[in-house]
Amino acid sequence: MSVNARVRFVVIVALLAAVGLGVPATASAAPGDYGHPSISYSGVSNPPTSDKPQSKLWWNDNSWWADMWTTGSGWHIYRLDRPTESWVNTGVLNDPRANSLADTLWDGTHLYIASHSVSVSTLDTVNPSVSGQAALLYRYSYSGGKYTLDAGFPTTITTNSSESMTIDKDSTGALFATWTQVAGNPATGYTNSVYVNVSAPGGTSWQAPFVIPAADPHPSTDDISSVVAFGANKVGVMWSDQLTGNINWAVHADGTAPAAWSTITAASGPHLPDDHLNLKSLQADKTGRVFAVVKTDVDSFSSDPTLAIELLLTYTPQTGTFVKTTVSTVADCVTRPQVVLDTQHNTVHVFHTAPATSDSGCAYSGVAGSIYEKTASMDNPVFTPGRGTPIIQDAASPNLNDLTTTKQPVNATTGLVVLASNDVTHRYWFADESLAAPIAPVASFTATPVSGTAPVNTTFTDTSTGTPTTWSWDFGDGTPKASTQNPQHTYTNPGTYTVTLTATNTTGSNTITKPNLITTTATPAAAGNNADLSVGVSSPFFAARAPTLQVTVTNNGPTVAGPTTTTMIPLGGDAVATVGGAASTGSLVVTTPVLAVGQSVAFTLNITEPAGFHFGGLIVYSLSTSGDPNIFNNIAATFHV
Repeated sequence: MSVNARVRFVVIVALLAAVGLGVPATASAAPGDYGHPSISYSGVSNPPTSDKPQSKLWWNDNSWWADMWTTGSGWHIYRLDRPTESWVNTGVLNDPRANSLADTLWDGTHLYIASHSVSVSTLDTVNPSVSGQAALLYRYSYSGGKYTLDAGFPTTITTNSSESMTIDKDSTGALFATWTQVAGNPATGYTNSVYVNVSAPGGTSWQAPFVIPAADPHPSTDDISSVVAFGANKVGVMWSDQLTGNINWAVHADGTAPAAWSTITAASGPHLPDDHLNLKSLQADKTGRVFAVVKTDVDSFSSDPTLAIELLLTYTPQTGTFVKTTVSTVADCVTRPQVVLDTQHNTVHVFHTAPATSDSGCAYSGVAGSIYEKTASMDNPVFTPGRGTPIIQDAASPNLNDLTTTKQPVNATTGLVVLASNDVTHRYWFADESLAAPIAPVASFTATPVSGTAPVNTTFTDTSTGTPTTWSWDFGDGTPKASTQNPQHTYTNPGTYTVTLTATNTTGSNTITKPNLITTTATPAAAGNNADLSVGVSSPFFAARAPTLQVTVTNNGPTVAGPTTTTMIPLGGDAVATVGGAASTGSLVVTTPVLAVGQSVAFTLNITEPAGFHFGGLIVYSLSTSGDPNIFNNIAATFHV
């Protein structure tokens, strides 16, 4: 989304209380800031907006809500008060543990919060999972603006700590959770495993956790996994594997045995995977597409600024394949991406961390700084170069990182909220974007060139307003229509052509027609660069006194030939050559039409020998061209009678 299309509500409010129940908590913004400073925090073990695949915000009852750390108490449910751009503590405490992080899911009826104890490993520093550190599922009912913990909750997902954990719910009501779990010791070595667990409907109980049954369930100690429900009846788990260079994708059909999974490679390449991935799905989309944004590890091995450091992987269930699109390159110095889908505007939003707007350099990819946004069409996700538009920045302390947002699709009603943390000043920051209501497009375009000698290669540029998402081009020459936004088309034959563009988005469509826009003319033959004409005769030798021959003239290119006159010249004897009823004993002139490259013209030639001619003699007839000085005598065919 462009800066002009984005509306931010900037309200300067005094910090009345950092942790007061029901009191808006915010701080004043300063010059150079983007977004809004919010509550401060302390006493929590990890940045409170981490981890990379997790979502800590949700939309319900015309409000944004978040799972946020409250100093001295624990993790509470907060509501965003938009008039004051302040987060308000609802007083609902879920997990008091300081060494926990959570993933949230609102399904329209219940709020689920999966809170797990954290053990973080890297390739160099390994912290094995700790037993007795339970991951808990909290389920809340909502009524009258309040969340109430349901009876029997929390339930236990697993009894081991993990670096990350995400959840989603399938069409049967079962919840799926995934995480990676490191086991081992320095003496025997370490093994990281991708785990999954499945609950009874509504999360009331859980089975025993199991390693996902896939060909490659043991990635490096630095890798993580994430889960998403998609296509109305499937669940997918994605995980990175820096050992093999693969990003893997496993699919489970709702209602089948928990161990029934099919696995493919979503993406593969040297240094492609890193432990940064985030998944979103289009439940309302008939194709059931899944969008995953991942950071690669190429920056650790190359300084080439053009290499892709951030990729969008789009999965289409109908084909069972992923399409890979570059979001950012090494030059952009981005990290920790998350993706949000705007179904109303057919837009994919990618958010990430990069150095502050005042810093064009890159100390290393992963450095804290500011939060940026890039957008593209979901149908044609092409991202403009660069870091994107800054949406959260602390000018006085450019140390923002670990952004988080929602699993849900967004629209003009919800707007879009992104939360991040400054782990130097220990303060939350957030952005609150207004997503403009969609309008139908107004089709328009330009073309260049619009005239010339055939063939003419014309570039069409879409200039439609209203953010169209699909395009249909009719070039007026009978060729198939094009669907790309800015196509190129070659007009091979002389003529005048009318061009039509139909631009469409989710709100409507609009068509523009430009009559007689393109004019192409025949290519004049140039001396030294003539059209290559050839003459074919049906049979070169005859033993008859009145043979009939089929003569064909063909233009072999490279330019258009004509108008051309063809001359029959009898050589020797007094034979009469007849074409189209015109007879001659000298030269007989026949005019051929304009011949495009590859085009031919045919006619019949009758030859009558004079009376008293003694067969056995040889009369030679030569066929050549005249009328166009550039191709005079360019062709010749000799036949004998």
